[in-house]
Amino acid sequence: MTAPHSGAAAAGGNTAAAHHLPTFNGRGPRVAMLVYNDAHNDARVLKEAATLRAAGATVRIFAVARANSGYPEGTVPVDDGVDIVRAREFSLANVSPRLASLRDRVTGKAGAPAGVEAPATPATGGAAIQDTLALGAEAPEADVAPALVSGTTVAASAHAAADRAGALAADAAMRAYKTVSLGDYWLRAARAALAWMPDVVHANDGNTLAPAMWIVDRCNARLVYDSHELWLHRNVRSDRPLARRVEAAIERRGIRRADAVITVSPSIVEWLTEHYRLERPPTLVRNIPAAGPLPDPARGRLHELAGLVPTDRVIAYGGRITTSRGIEETVAALPHLPADVHLVMLGYGEPDYLDVIAQEAARHGVSDRVHRVGPVAPHEVADALSDADVAVVHVRPTCLSYRFALPNKLFESIRGGLPVAAADLPDIRGVVEHYGVGEVFSGEDPADLAATISRILDGSEKYRAAALAACPQLTWEHETAALIGAYRRALMGERA
Repeated sequence: MTAPHSGAAAAGGNTAAAHHLPTFNGRGPRVAMLVYNDAHNDARVLKEAATLRAAGATVRIFAVARANSGYPEGTVPVDDGVDIVRAREFSLANVSPRLASLRDRVTGKAGAPAGVEAPATPATGGAAIQDTLALGAEAPEADVAPALVSGTTVAASAHAAADRAGALAADAAMRAYKTVSLGDYWLRAARAALAWMPDVVHANDGNTLAPAMWIVDRCNARLVYDSHELWLHRNVRSDRPLARRVEAAIERRGIRRADAVITVSPSIVEWLTEHYRLERPPTLVRNIPAAGPLPDPARGRLHELAGLVPTDRVIAYGGRITTSRGIEETVAALPHLPADVHLVMLGYGEPDYLDVIAQEAARHGVSDRVHRVGPVAPHEVADALSDADVAVVHVRPTCLSYRFALPNKLFESIRGGLPVAAADLPDIRGVVEHYGVGEVFSGEDPADLAATISRILDGSEKYRAAALAACPQLTWEHETAALIGAYRRALMGERA
């Protein structure tokens, strides 16, 4: 099999000159990075900022505040020459308290603490609808007055209709809220970045392309588009035709306008090249952990955090605990595995989804073998995972972006020295088979996943040795030459 793309090779070497950016009037370039999150834990953005700084740039990351999470509006230095500038988070209460009060009544959030902007949850009206269906299905008793039955049914139907109308209103309100919130970030971030007069504007994902183009139009800066996923085919709701058209128009204009395009997996490189008929393919910069001392399994934390004994065997999951990441399939595989095999999930998840996982574990009779131990800092992930016996890297291909995924947790698991049971997706398969760090499963049948895990556990030392041998090649430092090469070509007027 052909080796996965090498960032260093793509950039034409790993020389010191290739790692330094051109200067502007005796100074390094100013790079404004736009990202629609609070940036505190965005490993890719922070690694790119550090790499650009080391190459001579001054970097400001224009993010959005999340005051309730401890990341308020303002400027925070990350390192010498790298700052995060967080724009004020949009709050309906700050714009119009009366509208905020109306929203709370519509969405059932009345009485929420002042200033809290929790997402609105559309009412489902499920109980009322079920009641109506039940009334319609049952024949009335002979001694019940027809008018009473008719009146009850009409009342229940009206109640269900009101619930449906309320759900639609809440959904429309949430869509409007999210749109205005994004637009508010665009305005604040664009103004702040333009006032700094950057030489490069680095748009992270399609939701920052519009303000990035607005900035470069006004200060003659270079534009870099960094597609962290296949933006037009990401995992979002399908009933948004207008938004999809707007996003497609913005990305088409932005990607053709960009002086450099970078992305995260070979399949996305190919898709973008073909879809937009690009003369030069996007630069591949995979999201791989930085180099450093290899993790010591004796310092691993999963057994300790999950309260397991040393002889228990651990399937590790690292990352956001959410749907379409293979967690349900792994839970369903546990009954097919020996009782000493446990699933330990390192990361965070929404309470509703965590409840789903708990219910699935109970349904399969493995509640005592499924453990959630919370997140750790990004630089601690590989160490924390290192006392596990196998990592499951599973992305359910519910959208094209997921099919083309090359997730962080694959590389973090390898860096942790773990054998990998991997979903049969093209880019994930390419890495696993090239480096011989594990096996690929179909992803359809829990029994197949269990059989794959069993084979890996039986041959774990072979796979662990392969993972450790791959670590020196799979580091962020091997990707930086490609990143800096794309920047150099952009800054020197060569479309990259």
